[in-house]
Amino acid sequence: MKNGALAEARHLVLPDGIKTSGFPAVEATCRRIGIEFDQWQKDLNRCILAKDASGLYAADTVAMSIPRQVGKTFDVGALVFADSIINPGTTTVWTAHRFKVSRETFNELRAWAKSPLLAPHIEYEDITTGAGNEMIPFRNGSRIVFAARERGAIRGFTKVRRLILDEAQILTEAAMSDLAPTMNQAENPQIIMMGTPPKPGDPGEVFTALRKAALDGESEGALYAEFSAEPGADLDDWEAVAQANPSFPLRTTRRAIKRLRKLLTNDDDYRREALGIWDSDGRVSLFEAGSWEAGRKDERPEGLKVNALAMAVSIDLAHSAIVAGSEDPEGGVWVKPLHHGPGTKGVVDRCLELQEAFGVDVVVDGRGPGAVLIPHLEKAGVKLHIASTGDVLDAFANLETKIRDGQFFHVDAPELDAAAAGAVRRPVGDRSALGRKKSEADISPLEAASLAAWRAGLAPVKKRSKYEDSDLLTI
Repeated sequence: MKNGALAEARHLVLPDGIKTSGFPAVEATCRRIGIEFDQWQKDLNRCILAKDASGLYAADTVAMSIPRQVGKTFDVGALVFADSIINPGTTTVWTAHRFKVSRETFNELRAWAKSPLLAPHIEYEDITTGAGNEMIPFRNGSRIVFAARERGAIRGFTKVRRLILDEAQILTEAAMSDLAPTMNQAENPQIIMMGTPPKPGDPGEVFTALRKAALDGESEGALYAEFSAEPGADLDDWEAVAQANPSFPLRTTRRAIKRLRKLLTNDDDYRREALGIWDSDGRVSLFEAGSWEAGRKDERPEGLKVNALAMAVSIDLAHSAIVAGSEDPEGGVWVKPLHHGPGTKGVVDRCLELQEAFGVDVVVDGRGPGAVLIPHLEKAGVKLHIASTGDVLDAFANLETKIRDGQFFHVDAPELDAAAAGAVRRPVGDRSALGRKKSEADISPLEAASLAAWRAGLAPVKKRSKYEDSDLLTI
C-alpha cells in the first residue's frame, strides 16, 4: 500500500509498517451475515484494519473526513459487527457529540441486529434501549455501547477495544481526555474518528490537528482519509459531487443530494457537509467567512465617544495591547486599538495617560497574562476593572454575537486583523473563550477588543464630554 492507493479519496495518508490486514476475515464474516461492501469501502476497510509485523493495528488512530450521505455508518457499523463476532469479549463504544445522533445510530444498528443471518449472534432480548444506556450485546460476550459526548456518559468504561467518534468535527480536547483512558487496558485498541470539515464555531481542534499532522507528514501510527471535491468547485456541479461522494450515484441518488442542497441553505455549510471541502488553510476559523471583514468601518457615527478601555498581554508577554470601545445608540459596538507594542514596557504609563484622557476604568483579565501588571497599574494610580473568568466568558460570547449580528465594528488595524485571523476558541466548561496557547498569532489586540466591546455595552453611552474636540476621543 502507498499514499493514493484509495482512488476515491482526495487525501490518503497511511501509517508506516503495514504488513497484513484483518479485512479478509471481516469481509468473509460480513458475507456470512448478509453484508456486502462496495469497492471503495473494501479499500478503506483494508487500510483501517491494516496490521504491522507484530499483528497490531498499524494505525491505532483513524481519522476520516467524509461528507454526509456517503454511507459511513453502514461501512463502520458492518466492520464493528464483524469484529465483535470474530473477537469474543470485544467492547466497542460508539459516540456522537449529540444524543440525537447517537440514538439514530443505535436505532439503525439495532434494526440490523434483527436480520436473520445476524440474529444468531445477538442477545436480542438483552438489548438495552433506555436513553443514555443503549447497548447491543453479543452472545460471545462482545458489546456495542452507544453514548453522547455532550452528556459525559463515557467515564467509567475500561478495556474499550474500539472507540468510534462520530461528529469528530465537534470533538473537544476535554472530551478526548475523558475518552482516551477507556482504552488503556485494551488489547490492540483503535480509535476511529469520522466527521465533516469543522465550521467556524465548532470546537474541532482535535480533528483539525490530526488532519494537519497527516498532511504535513508528521503523524505517527495514524491513518487519514479525506473524501472531498476540489477546493473552489462549483457547488452545483454533479462532477464535484462525484469527486466527494464515492457512493454517488449508485447508492446516493441525485434526489438525495438535491434534498441536502435544499436543506443546507448556507453555501458554506453545503460546501463542507456535502462536498467535504475544508476551509482554505484547514484551520478552524473563529468567525464565519466575511463576517469580520464586514465590520471594518473607516467612517464612524458623529460624536461617538470612548466609554471603555481594555488592556491585554500575549501569553509569552512578548506583546501588549490597549483597545478603546464605545457603543452607539443602536447597540452597535465600536473598537479601536490605541496601543500595540513589543513586551510590556511603557504600557502602564500609556494606560494612565489614556485613562486621564477618557475618564474610564481600564479592564484587565484577572486570570490572564496581563494580570502580572495589575500591581504596577494600581501603584501608578490606574483605576481598574479586574475581569473575572465569568466576565471574560461573557465578553467572548458578546464578541461572537455582535459579529454574527453585524453589530461589531472596527477600524482598519493590521494587528487586530492578524489576531482575528489567527485566533482559535478554547472550551471552558459549557462555554468558550479565546484560546491563547493554540492561536497562530498574537491575539492580545483581539482579547483587549473583546473586553472593551463588552465593557462598552455595560457603560452608559457618552454624549457629551469636556474633551469633545480631542481626536483621541472620537473613535
